[in-house]
Amino acid sequence: MEDDAEQPNGVTVHAGATLGVSYDTDSEAPTVGEGSVIRSGTILYNDVTIGKRLQTGHHALIREQTVIGDDSLVGTQTVIDGETDVGDSVSMQTGVYIPRNTTIGDRVFLGPKATLLNDMFPVRSDYELTGPTLRDDVSVGANATILPDVTIGENAFIAAGAVVTEDVPPRTLAAGVPATHQTLPEELTGGNDL
Repeated sequence: MEDDAEQPNGVTVHAGATLGVSYDTDSEAPTVGEGSVIRSGTILYNDVTIGKRLQTGHHALIREQTVIGDDSLVGTQTVIDGETDVGDSVSMQTGVYIPRNTTIGDRVFLGPKATLLNDMFPVRSDYELTGPTLRDDVSVGANATILPDVTIGENAFIAAGAVVTEDVPPRTLAAGVPATHQTLPEELTGGNDL
């Protein structure tokens, strides 16, 4: 087994991690910000740009043309399927799925197995794939599902197991299947600290 390797800018790459998977002849190696830790089994495609102090769990996958800000966590077995923008201080717990064409703001929390979708139809058709948009300070509970082209407003909270089929206004709780909007309880207000 190979030893962990520390890169010149203080990036630690654990043995068994892959930095740079070519998907196109013109693709370029990923850029990883200083102080980041890439754990074993993690795969970063080319044309990925990551800010400072990223932490990955084991076996995370970050596909091409993804941009991640500073101080974020990509948990064990989390998949970011590419062409996605992720802000600063975002925490994606174990098993999160982020599809192509998704936008995630700053200080967003995604609980274990949260699933975001970008395809309205289970059968492939000529449909433009559009992932959700999560604004700043959104919290998404475990096993919640957010459908394509849905916008979650600032400081909104998605309950565990909810299925979100329509936009959620800022500072609102969405709960249930399909999710309904409720007044955000006082104890759930405020930003998300990592």
